[in-house]
Amino acid sequence: MDFTFSEEQQAAAEAAAGVFADVAPDGVPSPADTTGAVADDFDRALWARLAEADLLSLLLDEAYGGAGLDAIALCLVLRESAKVLARVPLLESSAAAATVQAYGGEELRSALLARAGRGDLVLTVAAHGRTGHDPAELAVTARRDGDRWVLDGVQTAVPWAHNADLVVVPAHTDADRTVLALVAPDREGVVLAEQISTTGERLAELRLDSVPIARVDVIDADGAWEWLRDLLTAGTCAQALGLGTAVLRMTSEYTGKREQFGFPVATFQAVAVQTADRYIDLRAMEATLWQAAWRISSGASGTLPAAADLAVAKIWASEGVRRVVQTAQHLHGGFGADTEYPLHRYHAWAKHLELSLGPAAAHEEALGDLLAAHPLG
Repeated sequence: MDFTFSEEQQAAAEAAAGVFADVAPDGVPSPADTTGAVADDFDRALWARLAEADLLSLLLDEAYGGAGLDAIALCLVLRESAKVLARVPLLESSAAAATVQAYGGEELRSALLARAGRGDLVLTVAAHGRTGHDPAELAVTARRDGDRWVLDGVQTAVPWAHNADLVVVPAHTDADRTVLALVAPDREGVVLAEQISTTGERLAELRLDSVPIARVDVIDADGAWEWLRDLLTAGTCAQALGLGTAVLRMTSEYTGKREQFGFPVATFQAVAVQTADRYIDLRAMEATLWQAAWRISSGASGTLPAAADLAVAKIWASEGVRRVVQTAQHLHGGFGADTEYPLHRYHAWAKHLELSLGPAAAHEEALGDLLAAHPLG
């Protein structure tokens, strides 16, 4: 078996590293400097550079100006973005556009995809339900009314909603199916209530009160929401991996220079053991991420469904990113809390990713259910 990345996937990662090389993590707005949002908008200049490098259209077909790559390529780019805390809706917009391409109608694809690939249209996804703990598809109802759909409900913690052109909203129908509605934030009946992430970025509670949506703007194909949800999960795990990689490197550099009793603290056994444990965490996060991303990309069958691979990836990413930043804070001592040093920013972003992924215990329970339903013997 060949586990190496393809030339196209490696080229995407290299292009991303080049674009993100100019992003300084210590210049990212700090949540420690304000009690409100750190900024009103995402990094539009960086967004434009990503568009110029064709990194916003990775998953789109050539007909829409894209490269036709897969979830693995997107995760490689997202890993690079998280290393520098890139303030852009790269995951949400890319995943939403890919879902429109895979499951949307021709009219919708023609209207949105090329613009999204150029960065002219920004998409995001409401994926956290009413409270962040309940299924997102059950937080909003969708009912047919003639030639349109009508949406009612609430979705919490929608990223970039205040700046996106369209929000992809999963909604539950009377027929016990899930549809995806593309909702403009300024549409009548839509209210955005500001929420603040641990990163200091603006999130939104999205409230829908009898919001009419044209049939063309609703994706009702079976499996669309599940595929989008899985892609968002893999992308979030990739961000956790990239962030953890950057933090461990930062910690290694610091402990290699910081001296106590005339020796670098990195030479002390207790420090070496802790960093070695975190290195193991990162390797496990990496292996489980690429397994999950491969299952999404290939559609390959297995003894267990792809949901099992995603559950394992979430377990490691959620726990691993937390352990990495906690160890980093410990080994940096008081210096790690210095607001002129970027580590506290990584800590805040890690907490956001951990909360987005959900608790490892819940994923372990889901994995147990899958194992019970699909005996390995």
